[in-house]
Amino acid sequence: MADKKLLLIDGNSVAFRAFYALYRQLENFRNPEGLHTNAIYTFKNMLDVVLNDVEPDYVLVAFDAGKTTFRNKMYADYKGGRQKTPSELSEQLPYIQELLHDLGLSTYELDNYEADDIIGTFVTKGEKAGFKITVVTGDKDLTQLASPQTTVMVTKSGVLNLESYTPEHMKEVNGVTPTEFIDMKALMGDNSDNYPGVTKIGPKKASQLIQEYGTVENLYDHIDDMKPSKMKENLINDKDKALLGKKLATIDRHAPLTIGIDDVKRGEVDYQKLRRFYERMNFRKFLSELNPDGESQPQDQSEKANAKAVAFTELKENDINNFAVTDGQTITFYLGMLGANYHLAKFVGFALKIDQKIFVSRNVELLKENKLKNLLESDKVSKNVFDLKRTTVGLNRLGIQARNIDYDMLLASYLINNENNSDDMGEICRMYGDNSVKSDYDVYGKGKSVHIPKDDQVLFNHLAGKIAAIENLKETLLAKLKEHEQDDLYANIEIPVARVLSVMEINGIKVQANTLTELQDEFAVDLKKMEQQIYDEAGEEFNINSPKQLGHILFEKMGLKPIKKTKTGYSTSVDVLNQLKDENPIIEQILTYRQIAKIQSTYVNGLLDVIQKDGRVHTRYLQTLTATGRLSSVDPNLQNIPTRTEEGKQIRKAFVPSEPDGYIFSCDYSQIELRVLAQVSGDEQMQEAFRTGYDIHAHTAMRIFHLKSTDDVTPLMRRRAKAVNFGIVYGISDYGLSKNLNISRKKAKEFIDNYFEQYPQVKEYMNKAVQVAREKGYAETIMHRRRYLPDIHAKNYNVRSFAERTAINSPIQGSAADIIKIAMINMQKKLDELHLKTKMVVQVHDELIFDVPKDELETIKKIVPEVMQSAVRLDIPLVADSGYGHNWFDAK
Repeated sequence: MADKKLLLIDGNSVAFRAFYALYRQLENFRNPEGLHTNAIYTFKNMLDVVLNDVEPDYVLVAFDAGKTTFRNKMYADYKGGRQKTPSELSEQLPYIQELLHDLGLSTYELDNYEADDIIGTFVTKGEKAGFKITVVTGDKDLTQLASPQTTVMVTKSGVLNLESYTPEHMKEVNGVTPTEFIDMKALMGDNSDNYPGVTKIGPKKASQLIQEYGTVENLYDHIDDMKPSKMKENLINDKDKALLGKKLATIDRHAPLTIGIDDVKRGEVDYQKLRRFYERMNFRKFLSELNPDGESQPQDQSEKANAKAVAFTELKENDINNFAVTDGQTITFYLGMLGANYHLAKFVGFALKIDQKIFVSRNVELLKENKLKNLLESDKVSKNVFDLKRTTVGLNRLGIQARNIDYDMLLASYLINNENNSDDMGEICRMYGDNSVKSDYDVYGKGKSVHIPKDDQVLFNHLAGKIAAIENLKETLLAKLKEHEQDDLYANIEIPVARVLSVMEINGIKVQANTLTELQDEFAVDLKKMEQQIYDEAGEEFNINSPKQLGHILFEKMGLKPIKKTKTGYSTSVDVLNQLKDENPIIEQILTYRQIAKIQSTYVNGLLDVIQKDGRVHTRYLQTLTATGRLSSVDPNLQNIPTRTEEGKQIRKAFVPSEPDGYIFSCDYSQIELRVLAQVSGDEQMQEAFRTGYDIHAHTAMRIFHLKSTDDVTPLMRRRAKAVNFGIVYGISDYGLSKNLNISRKKAKEFIDNYFEQYPQVKEYMNKAVQVAREKGYAETIMHRRRYLPDIHAKNYNVRSFAERTAINSPIQGSAADIIKIAMINMQKKLDELHLKTKMVVQVHDELIFDVPKDELETIKKIVPEVMQSAVRLDIPLVADSGYGHNWFDAK
């Protein structure tokens, strides 16, 4: 039995982690019946990873039978602070169990006991029988089970990043052994399980005490030997809590189970049931891993994704001597890099198909050889790649200027279905039934285990498979684009804008570190002052960043009325504090403190960390992330720099032109989404307002408040009209508007009714947009960008309503995204035509930022608004407002 492996999974905690891992995409994960599926999907991904790594002979997934256990008899409030499990998660738990059974895996629950106790009991039985045991959980409480035979793997972020706890690792992390961890928990308490511990003893002090005394009982046996202190006093006063905490923290390793290890032997997968399950859940990725008969694709353990073998030759310098540039030539190229940020990622190798032959190599320096470099830089040679932007930036790092890349597999796949997009070639291939290449995760690993394979054959197979996949799917994807009338969107917007973004990313924008350092010092002083003001108001010092301590001060000591509770105590979220603003001056002080602290940590410190050697930051624009076509910015996110507070605006002072006397020039569209709404709805009143140059919010206020002139509109009226204008774009309800404006629902409904009375064709557009989405199953922008809406026919009202709002909004937001992309393409063409040194360096949704030499400023002031305003021809004018200064702050 020594070689047998037992895998034990904490079902509830892993499901909880799985649910929140994709919580932001919750509404994108539903099956046709409206069931949420994000937790099921992520749980299955976790299972694939763990089953593959552990290769267990026996598997049990333990679940909690109910909320009440034997621990509640010891302590009535045990886990009492926890919020009710979200219904969106509860509805998925039975299906997770169904999935497990279809996979031949056992589940078990036991009345009056927790999943922890089931697992603890199985660990005891398994260790006695000589098993090698792996426990997977989202709860660190189970680390007390770690031993030479048992490894406890705890999810760190999501469920795919697991940290392995052994006795050695426990000692390293907590300073105590696994069994001593129980005593440590007894002293510090557990907010999640809602038992208190000893007053003012946290993890650090608890660890120190247990390292010294070994157990809670021994500590109290020697309590009289301790020097007098507040801590000693707290220990004496809270002795009962500590002893109770130890009982609550201890996993029962002898629970009265009705099954044994032989009952959890890994069974056969029921492929027919599994196929039906995946179909019901709409899991196309998992379906693609089954063959037409329903069975799993045969898998070689050394080739996890069973990629089809592709013939290749390792590239030698002699081969390069035979390469030549010819007119009309097409090559397929893949540059391997390890890491999401391709500006810094490690090169893995490359693959190239030329003259019907695939060449591979680890040595990217070969790309600099003249004949190969000439191929990549030639305008005469067209190139097929997986990701144009990643490839262009990667080659630029090697001193190669890629040209004439005219096929991008990633962009094509994204446009065809932007709801289920992936940036992993293996995933895309599986969607289309191609098995040329494995997922990068299968080859390079995940999390801390990421590595370049040492075996040439493994790496070369993978690189060659990438070339085969790019070529195999090209015809299919291009045909799909044509079928969807998206070939123009692909060829004339997405491909050209990818080239523009490559240039922008390579250029970067200069950031003055000394400006950020000065702000760092200023904010540090401000935060210190605010801290003292908050302490004075509270009457004592406490950790402002601790929700627990802040909740105690506000709701227990100061007597403010709690609005919401969380599983760990009182909620002190921004929403809650905003509702308490008028109750006490301390609330405003705390909100301001938090705001500045976030600006300091996220933006000041964050930007200082990513300034590269050239004094610039080189953000990455994610072109295939959003369903609307909007660009996102990461590493760093330049689209999210605060603009509503003075402190946030100061960050922009650090962004400066390349030349000392140069300028930062900014130009952004005025109310682009409302102009698009006027266009797609054809509303005559709204279009007339834009044609005559009215302030659209004042115009709307005039109409919904039945005034004679915009001169009669008050600031409050304009603010309310603005909220209605933008709310309509996002399908706002009377409830949502009442919350935004702090007015009654009746008044909010009156505003919305008046709005539709004044702009009747907007209402017609909204109704038609929903009707079209029901008929076609998707919404579409002016440029035929699609957003699929599988929930448009859902029986569940909330699910269906969300899809209907998306049907209304997507054509508006998506068309606005298309317009700015066209403007970027035209702008780069203009800069190139005029041979200007000015560089386009940042895009923030509707705004473009330029780095302008002094002697080109007058030219730029003229051409940028002209180009942006003529990007597309609408029935109403596009308006672009501009400004400039010696930094980004002054440009606004």
